[in-house]
Amino acid sequence: MKKLWKNFDFTLIFTPLILTAFGVVMIYSASMVYAVAKWGYSPDHYLNKQLIWCGLGLIAFIVTISIPYQKYQKWMPLILFGVAILLALVWSPLGDYVNGAYSWLVLGPIRVQPAELAKVGLIMYLASALAKKQDRLSSFRRGVIPPLFITFLILGLIIWQPDVGTASIIALIAATIFLSAGIHPKIISMLAVLGGALITIFILTSVVTDSERVARFTGAYEPFSDPADDGYHLIQSYIAIGTGGISGDGLGQGVQKLGYLLEPHTDFIMAVIAEELGLLGVLIGIGLLTVIVLRGLFIARQCKDAFGSLLAIGISSMVGIQTIINLGAVSGLLPITGVPLPFISYGGSSLVVLLASMGILNNIARQVRLEDQPKVYNKNVTDDGRSSTNAPTIQQQRKARGGRQWVNERRSIRY
Repeated sequence: MKKLWKNFDFTLIFTPLILTAFGVVMIYSASMVYAVAKWGYSPDHYLNKQLIWCGLGLIAFIVTISIPYQKYQKWMPLILFGVAILLALVWSPLGDYVNGAYSWLVLGPIRVQPAELAKVGLIMYLASALAKKQDRLSSFRRGVIPPLFITFLILGLIIWQPDVGTASIIALIAATIFLSAGIHPKIISMLAVLGGALITIFILTSVVTDSERVARFTGAYEPFSDPADDGYHLIQSYIAIGTGGISGDGLGQGVQKLGYLLEPHTDFIMAVIAEELGLLGVLIGIGLLTVIVLRGLFIARQCKDAFGSLLAIGISSMVGIQTIINLGAVSGLLPITGVPLPFISYGGSSLVVLLASMGILNNIARQVRLEDQPKVYNKNVTDDGRSSTNAPTIQQQRKARGGRQWVNERRSIRY
């Protein structure tokens, strides 16, 4: 048991767990009055539900940390099929229409958000597809179009809900993986032009013509032009952040969560942290999230397997991009899109997916450490009295590694 645990990355075990525990405390503080005043629930309603999701997340973490990450490549058709079915089911009788979007599935007492599962499913697929196509990434037709088609298909299903916030995160994660896979610069330029054209078309056809989405941009960049409506929620976030100062007003002592902040336990939980724990609490939360992202990228850099490296990059970028978008919305740098803060905001599907992803990242780290350990070879004595070892010859090592192909694979990945 000691040998089993010593190769795990304890930074990636304890940091997510500390953030999750921190999130549980802040969710209870932010949602006590909100649960009673808005919905008539008990003060600990959201706390109890989050604790249940924490338990499920820990189970997912333990399961994924013990599964060799290479197996996900073998299960890829099943994973993609499952993601597509779950995304399509939101328009079935099992789907639930919440906040203007068909983003949820109701499975008995459990409500899940398929788009959260789609994040990890697409990361696995892109890592697997681009790792297998390392020798074809200079060809747009043979190397890039197949994974690009699957990416657009999943993005289309999510935008159709519509869930623009999650679609934006998935698009940025996919772009990060494509850039890291070693695609030819000409193809990257083509993809950049294509992406820019699609974003322009989306803005002209869906944002400019939708008054609610226009209001989100107005509220983000000109909140004081309409402080009673479009800019109200961001102004309340500013008040919470400014009131907290360096050390905050004290845990549970915040005022903006008492009916002023929109969704204080989810989208604007960082504003509650700023008010109650001050700048110090904000820096602790951001610092721990930064540790996860940087540690994941370090593991990706150390991994000699292209699939494992791209998988680690995708998971790390998922945490980092989601954090940036949430903090951008709270601070007014980006429009409010309903993206939760990783590990800290209330949300069961997001938490379970994130903890499962940390298990996968830990499994990659464990295998990297096992590969880096020096091999010990036993000495044997031949019949003529000379000693020999059972160490493989250079030819045998090259044959086992497939010649020098693994070196070319490793060099083609960019960081």
